[in-house]
Amino acid sequence: MSKIKNGFTESLRAVTLPFLAFFLAILSGGLLIAFSDPKIYSLWKSPLEFLGTGFASAGHAYVALIQGSIFDQNLTSKNFFLGFYPLSETFVIAAPLILTGLSVTLAFRAGLFNIGAQGQFIFGAIGASYIGFHFNLPPVIHAIAAIFGAMLCAGLWGGLVGFLKARTGAHEVIVTIMLNYISIYFLLWLLSTQTFLRKGRQDPIAPPVLENAQLPKLFGVDYRVNLGIFIALGVSYLIHILLSRTTLGFQFRSVGANSLAAKTAGMSVPFVMTSVMVICGALAGLGGAVQVLGTEYALTAGVAGSFGFDAITVALLGRAKPLGTVLAALLFGALKAGGLTMQANTTTPIDIVLVIQALIVLFIAAPTMVRAIFRLKNVKSGTEMAAKGWNG
Repeated sequence: MSKIKNGFTESLRAVTLPFLAFFLAILSGGLLIAFSDPKIYSLWKSPLEFLGTGFASAGHAYVALIQGSIFDQNLTSKNFFLGFYPLSETFVIAAPLILTGLSVTLAFRAGLFNIGAQGQFIFGAIGASYIGFHFNLPPVIHAIAAIFGAMLCAGLWGGLVGFLKARTGAHEVIVTIMLNYISIYFLLWLLSTQTFLRKGRQDPIAPPVLENAQLPKLFGVDYRVNLGIFIALGVSYLIHILLSRTTLGFQFRSVGANSLAAKTAGMSVPFVMTSVMVICGALAGLGGAVQVLGTEYALTAGVAGSFGFDAITVALLGRAKPLGTVLAALLFGALKAGGLTMQANTTTPIDIVLVIQALIVLFIAAPTMVRAIFRLKNVKSGTEMAAKGWNG
């Protein structure tokens, strides 16, 4: 009974700080929405009315955010289930974000800071696109081949970081930042070549992937949500198993906690650093494959969007744990999906969503401030947990 109680207490502590950081971000965003509404200054006659108008403005904006990310009753006139279309869009955005977030999370647990998820995502998208449009394989086999091709390309790209870190001591943060730039400009060059430039087009876009390589949609043509979300959830569970129940995962965590002690215990630190970055690259590359094969169906210059950089925030908010990463990715997917509806229904700038995301990062990165506001003790943040094993 005491073990259950202790486990529940530990779980409660694990979610306390991320929840409070999100609450403060929503509260701060609501105040920003309220004070940016011109009505609040033109209609108020008393302080009470001033506050009422401000709260109403923020409330309407957040209701629209929920309508755009979970359920919209305005879409239920023909079919009730169409009201869940916004939720399906949340899953569409969250699927590649979960995978790229896991690539950062796994690196954190091994004491590395993988800022290169953006570049690894791009290389995964390149591999998936090339196999998707260049070969004509049977259904299922074609999609599997494209996915494994993406993971191979991105895994090698990520493994290069681990190799340089292990053999030369090159700092992974600097290396991954530089490789991100290389990836971006390599993609731009690639889309100008005869192999990747779509015939009859001058803008940088590759040929569409063949239908055999596309990930199947889950609920028909009315919804964009596809098999990618289940791939992401399945992989997150496998990463949890890897970290908690395998010898290799134990080595990752040991090197992340104390590389010198791990070396003394007989573990090969260079092998761990290289192998973990290979897996991290493959995870981000799988995110790129899900994006190309499940949603975009063609490689473009902006295929990666900001997934690689959002993944860092997702991993921090998720306290560098697979389950937390999944939940954080779903939250960010909801914010991105609902932002457009919030802008359309309330004329609230979509930049407010970016502000809320930035505020979440701010409060997660400033745990002392959150503790001081709520007078908390002995509660660790995602950054503190990640930094605990970061060998820098």
